Amino acid sequence: MREWIETNGLGGYASLSQKMQATRKFHGLLIASRNPPVDRWVFVSNVLDELLVDGTVIPLSNYATFSFDYFPTWIYETPYGIIKKTVCMPHKQNTTMIRYESSLDQPVNLQHQLLLTSRHFYDVIDQPNPFSYQHTTNDNSILFQPENVDQTVTILFPHSSIQSVNKWIPQTYHIDCQRNDSCYDHVLHLASIQRSIPNQESSYSLIFSTEKRSSFDANTLYSTEKQRRRTVLQKASLPDNMNRLVLSADRFIVKKPPYHTIIAGYHWFSDWGRDTLISLPGITLVTGRFEIAKEILQGLATYAKNGLIPNTFDDRDSSPAYNTVDATLWYIDRVLQYLKYTNDKAFLNKFYPVLEDIIAAYKEGSNPHMFMDDDYLISHDPGLTWMDVKLGEYYPTPRARKAVEIQALWYNALRIMSLFARLTDKPDHYDELAEKVKASFNQRYSKLYDVLDTRDDSIRPNMIFLASLDFSMISTNLQQQIVDVVEEKLLTIFGLRTLDPSDPQYKDSYIGSYHRDLAYHNGTVWTWLLGAFIKAKARLHAENPEWEKEAFDAYLSTLLHVYGDKWDGSIHEIFDAEPPFAPRGCMAQAWSVAEVLRAWTEDILGKRPPFESVFTSNEIRV
Repeated sequence: MREWIETNGLGGYASLSQKMQATRKFHGLLIASRNPPVDRWVFVSNVLDELLVDGTVIPLSNYATFSFDYFPTWIYETPYGIIKKTVCMPHKQNTTMIRYESSLDQPVNLQHQLLLTSRHFYDVIDQPNPFSYQHTTNDNSILFQPENVDQTVTILFPHSSIQSVNKWIPQTYHIDCQRNDSCYDHVLHLASIQRSIPNQESSYSLIFSTEKRSSFDANTLYSTEKQRRRTVLQKASLPDNMNRLVLSADRFIVKKPPYHTIIAGYHWFSDWGRDTLISLPGITLVTGRFEIAKEILQGLATYAKNGLIPNTFDDRDSSPAYNTVDATLWYIDRVLQYLKYTNDKAFLNKFYPVLEDIIAAYKEGSNPHMFMDDDYLISHDPGLTWMDVKLGEYYPTPRARKAVEIQALWYNALRIMSLFARLTDKPDHYDELAEKVKASFNQRYSKLYDVLDTRDDSIRPNMIFLASLDFSMISTNLQQQIVDVVEEKLLTIFGLRTLDPSDPQYKDSYIGSYHRDLAYHNGTVWTWLLGAFIKAKARLHAENPEWEKEAFDAYLSTLLHVYGDKWDGSIHEIFDAEPPFAPRGCMAQAWSVAEVLRAWTEDILGKRPPFESVFTSNEIRV
């Protein structure tokens, strides 16, 4: 069942199915981030809208049609006229507004059943009456105070009557049950709000908020947020048919005081180092949000430890974990991408020591789990690449000892550092090492290995990075061979499979008789990999005048067509490996949206970074 999401730039959000049903424990109409962008709590589970006509109760959902126009929107074409509902979260507020606009042929009563709760969004409540609460009702508001957390929820409902219910009811989340995740919950039916709707055009809003404010002007909040989103589109200055992806990209940008960062995916991911860096060009650079890109890079640099960038930040306390071999190498590449868009000489000068420390950490082996080996290539422990899933002590895709994309990123990073050294008039300690890495790799890469030391020749998508990064250490002929194999064996309409279907480990479905993590990187399709494939393909077809149309038709048009026009721009994390390619995992993943948007902009439309030629031709000096 399709879902929608509305976010607030703090990590908080509102999200349900398009039929306004809660099918995940992560669903709700007010999930507030209590320590942005993490510590997310569900306070408003749902609002059930009903028509009351001549004593008959009619669910408004019977007449619903979902659409997206800056905000998630529903049109209810009832026998009594049209009601339009819009869900809006004002930027940087833990507040959800539900705006109702009506044009009716006769007066009706609209009733709203309030379903509340108070829990961390990872948790469920397996029994009724789990916590005490207080609620204070005034003429147009309720103050809801659960005693299991220090938070007050303000509920505003203008010119309406209220009837208390105070009943705990069971709730089942069908998607979570399917995932073998905790899926049985209870929610509090606190009250029923009723409002008379005249037979004329009218509008009003329900507001739910954890903000400590004395008043809320619904019309101002709505118009201000709509204008902010218009400004996001204007800044991006991309074709109109990309607007939904641009607005979707905006949802992942969140404040992590004092900097901005990128949420890896909704609903359950926090900001991850690897995901943030892979997503950065599509989320911030092609959309013209250069200051935010700079903040993200600055923010991650503050967490650098022993030359490494963290992989994850815990959702409950935001503590960093340094369990990735590739995120730090992506950091160097993303500094280059930022500079290609901005020519920010001051940034390069300021953060050059951070970049030097990164290379030194790999060379000197300051982290024994990832280090430069005697052959100049990077060796690492299992579970440290992006294929990092772990079941107990078992790694379904261990990939230890010189995974292919790590070597590609390592060489790319050394070449970038050589460029940066020359641009900043510093000693170039990197060119000679890069040549040694290139020679060593090509001597050993006698087959399309996924991992060199183990001679793992499984056909996986990781080799595409040998052909897609700015600096490639393999020949054009080998790049073409890789692109051809990936297109033949792994390409689908939603991205790249993570394993060749002929492999014995291949799983054609994410959900099956096995644990889902066994399929996560053993067949399951990942959309973000499509970006690297398109970039590699575009490089090989740079002289083809028909490339733009052919590439869009071949690699993006079907994906966008399947999502259709009743879509908010979100792209799922993963898909099953075979038709009908059922969507799985997160319903909105940053790097899925980012790499589709980036590849479409840079590699298909050919809208290249404005200072790209300056860097590649060494015309600047800092």
